[in-house]
Amino acid sequence: MLKIEKNALVSMSIKLEDDNGNLVDESDEMIYLHGGYNQIFQKLEDELEEAKVGDSFNVKLTPAEAFGEYKESFVLKELLEDLPEDISVGTELDGEEEGVVYVVESIDEKHAILNANHELAGIALSVTGEILEIEHLSDEAVEEILNMEHEH
Repeated sequence: MLKIEKNALVSMSIKLEDDNGNLVDESDEMIYLHGGYNQIFQKLEDELEEAKVGDSFNVKLTPAEAFGEYKESFVLKELLEDLPEDISVGTELDGEEEGVVYVVESIDEKHAILNANHELAGIALSVTGEILEIEHLSDEAVEEILNMEHEH
């Protein structure tokens, strides 16, 4: 029977819940490439090593292991005159640092509150699910998947 190891394409059902048991996200089928490619949380990937089809899992993630700690420094109060005119709540704005995206959380007469924290930052998560399928890939197939990722 196949086990999850490096360069395995893994299909699984997955459910994310917060500390209070509230459903955060659920998917009947999620597919990822196993082997340290940062496609899923590292602790979850470590726990799935050697798992087989039909195995279920339940992994607890601290905020740091999930979407990161909530950082007050990622929340900015900006003057509206310093921002694009057409912003509204939910608008995404690129930060000065590479890869940092701020979301407009609120707007008043003079200011907008921008937040670059992930919406689940600061929340511990429980990840449960079941392994549905495992396929071992050739180096060429792995390369193709990784190249497709970089084109997005």
